[in-house]
Amino acid sequence: MNQQQKQVKVDLSKTTPWTCDECGNEVFNAGLLLRKVSRFLSGDAQDGMAPVQTFYCVKCGHVNNDFYPPELAKKDEQE
Repeated sequence: MNQQQKQVKVDLSKTTPWTCDECGNEVFNAGLLLRKVSRFLSGDAQDGMAPVQTFYCVKCGHVNNDFYPPELAKKDEQE
């Protein structure tokens, strides 16, 4: 069964930019966080790798805390 994705039309003039927490830049690029997965957690014979997609500032390289998965975000910045 095919499920169609809901297309939401958003007026971009009514949105706010997401900016880098370090330098204020508005341009980001996609990147990967690589997490080592212990063989004891995965049940595999060897340790593995888990890629986690995120975004980083193209100007200074900073990754905003909001771009990390909740379980990897810094606790002091979540409050």
